[in-house]
Amino acid sequence: MNEASFFFKIKENIKGPLLFLVIIWIIYCIEIFFGFNLNKLGVYPRSFQGLKGIFFTHFIHSDTNHLLSNSVPLFVLLTSLLFFYRKVAFQILFFGGLLTGLLTWCIARESYHIGASGLIYLLFSFQLFSGVIKKHYRLIALSFGIIFFYGSMIWYVLPVEEGMSWEGHLSGFLIGLFLAYFYRKKGTVTNQYQFTQTEFDLLFDENGNFIPPAIETEERFEK
Repeated sequence: MNEASFFFKIKENIKGPLLFLVIIWIIYCIEIFFGFNLNKLGVYPRSFQGLKGIFFTHFIHSDTNHLLSNSVPLFVLLTSLLFFYRKVAFQILFFGGLLTGLLTWCIARESYHIGASGLIYLLFSFQLFSGVIKKHYRLIALSFGIIFFYGSMIWYVLPVEEGMSWEGHLSGFLIGLFLAYFYRKKGTVTNQYQFTQTEFDLLFDENGNFIPPAIETEERFEK
């Protein structure tokens, strides 16, 4: 991939993440300007009414700081998902988002759980473990870059801060791990080179001795 096609691919892949961010910011602005409170559209565990939050929780945020802290990592991870896994990106987002919400509904405390943090942990976990499974080190580097820039986010899958839905984080993390294994043969795959029989024969003589490849050298003269 040359430089021009690389930047063109980046340009194409940022449209979806930008649109997603615009949608959640519009929803938040509507809440602020019209005095709505959509928190009750979040996940409320083990309640029939709380099931609707499985679909809406990722679009609702409690305050500006909550939304700001989610916006950048969400944009970066969505863009990288589209860049490396474009063919299955929608499936990861749709099914992963629903499963994250459903698992949160099953295991979380009785409170409304809102925000895109579960989705962030889903994307982070998926790309991290997918990189390990596929030995695709650029994906691993990207995931650890997110950890570096946003501190020890991995610890927030545990109840280390009051008022934070660690259950949503843990749910996203576990679903991401599951999907990384499930889609291990999809997206960017690092293939090992396989020698053809002709190429193999060129490496060894009839007695099985290794033949070093010829290396062209350039004569140098010292004055």
